[in-house]
Amino acid sequence: MSGRRGRPTRRLQGALVLLAMVVTAFGGRLVQLQAIDAPAYAAAASAQRARTIVLPAERGLITDASGHALAMTVDGRAVYADPKNIVDADAEAKALAPILNLGVASLAGKLQRKGRFVYLARGLTPEVGDQVAALKLPGIGTMQEPRRIYPNAAIASNVIGFVGIDGRGLAGLEWVNDKTLAGRSGKQTEQIGRDGRIIPSAQRTVQAAVPGRDIVLTLDRDIQWEAQRAIAQQVKRTGAESGSVIVMDPRTGHVLALAVAPTFDSSQPGAADASDRGNRAVSDVYEPGSTNKVITFAAGLQTKSITPTTHVTVPPTLRLASHTFHDAEKHGTERLTAAGVLAKSSNIGTILVSQRVGAQRLYNSLRAFGLGDKTGIGLPGESSGILPPVDEWNGTQRYTIPFGQGVSITALQMASVYATVANDGVRVPPRIMLGTRDGAGDLQPAASPAPRRVLSVAVAHQLRSMLEAATTDEGTAPKARIPGYRIAGKTGTSQRVDPRCGCYRGYTASFVGFAPADNPQLLVQVVLQAPRRGHFGGQIAAPVFHDVMSFALQAKHVPPTGTRPPTVKLTFD
Repeated sequence: MSGRRGRPTRRLQGALVLLAMVVTAFGGRLVQLQAIDAPAYAAAASAQRARTIVLPAERGLITDASGHALAMTVDGRAVYADPKNIVDADAEAKALAPILNLGVASLAGKLQRKGRFVYLARGLTPEVGDQVAALKLPGIGTMQEPRRIYPNAAIASNVIGFVGIDGRGLAGLEWVNDKTLAGRSGKQTEQIGRDGRIIPSAQRTVQAAVPGRDIVLTLDRDIQWEAQRAIAQQVKRTGAESGSVIVMDPRTGHVLALAVAPTFDSSQPGAADASDRGNRAVSDVYEPGSTNKVITFAAGLQTKSITPTTHVTVPPTLRLASHTFHDAEKHGTERLTAAGVLAKSSNIGTILVSQRVGAQRLYNSLRAFGLGDKTGIGLPGESSGILPPVDEWNGTQRYTIPFGQGVSITALQMASVYATVANDGVRVPPRIMLGTRDGAGDLQPAASPAPRRVLSVAVAHQLRSMLEAATTDEGTAPKARIPGYRIAGKTGTSQRVDPRCGCYRGYTASFVGFAPADNPQLLVQVVLQAPRRGHFGGQIAAPVFHDVMSFALQAKHVPPTGTRPPTVKLTFD
């Protein structure tokens, strides 16, 4: 009897022990969940609800020297989706497509992606963002996102460049100075509910963005506009492949205008050919032709091999290195002074002057003026040109380089050569950046390139007088003259190397000059590549110089000096 009662008691005790063990296990687990692992689980849950959004920094302005904005950032909107909260991808895509101007299929594909965040459209105006928000579509949101605009359309676009959809610089100064302009992005982390909406009471962290610095250029917006208008018109009129105009202050090296044609609109870079989005004035090289002669005469004057009145008897042709040299126009024997050779742009006369100078001294002069080196202006794609070492000059180059064939330069390099002559023989490398400006408006000047004397003051003044003679009726560029102002300059008409055949085909027409000739304050260079209607620099480039220089002189309030030009003897008896 007692034995029977003992067995149930033992069973009951065992059950109680087992129950106690289970309760203890559950209790321990509960303590672990609530006390020990609670922060980790809470963090994991929060992470599932968290969404981090990048807060783009406001990109700095790009302005001209007077503060006119050439590139600026304005308020914009981006539209995004949380694919996990999309209820009906096809229906929402159909509702969004006409507002975003996108295809329904493309939008539907984005709405069905994995993840919690996908951009649907960027670079939108606030008005478009408001239209999207008004639809109140599940899983669709809008956010503020700065938008880059170029208020002057194509003005200086080949200098400024452009940005991509993410606001990063892709070309021009936008690319070169991207870090300076971009600033530092911030971020915002927020909690979202199952419906994709922000939980107002949840924790929210914000790391503020740091805005970029403004970049101030040496450009003058109005002169840039006129330069672009003039060169675009002449490229069209002459049927040229391309053209460029450079306006500089020779005293400071400041580039006031750097225009090329064809060009493009920085707001729509994809609409233009890739070749038109670069900057031909610093990247394209060409044989300068007669504009290069000033270096030969500078070397002759500086080494005292010649004077402006040195007699040079110029025959109809000249046979050297198994090659017969001619001038642009047929003539009999001419009795010219050195000044007359330069004013009339005689190739034969220039060869004869170069023989007095010697190859090594001519090469030294070419190098001193910056040929064979980049100018260092800070624009992407700049070329150093082609200047072979003197010991590699072949027999023909010894005689062609003096008049600008067999050497290649950029338009900016040649502009710098004449700026050196205009600046009393001191070479100030061209520059296009004045500096950067912070949010308080304080300007930090850009580093100034070191000036270097290339010619004596006396030689520079002699050259200026000789170049002034080129714009007289006896010279090659009377069309460059401007009433009331003394103008000095030089024409260039050179054969053009066609890379498609590796031969000379077509021409490069150019003119470069400065004013007032006796107190130079502005320099303008014009280059036209492969014109089909006319090809002489004095006929098609000099008129562009006249228009742009006239505008620039007025824009900068440069008065005529009121002095009379010197009498330069061009021939001898």
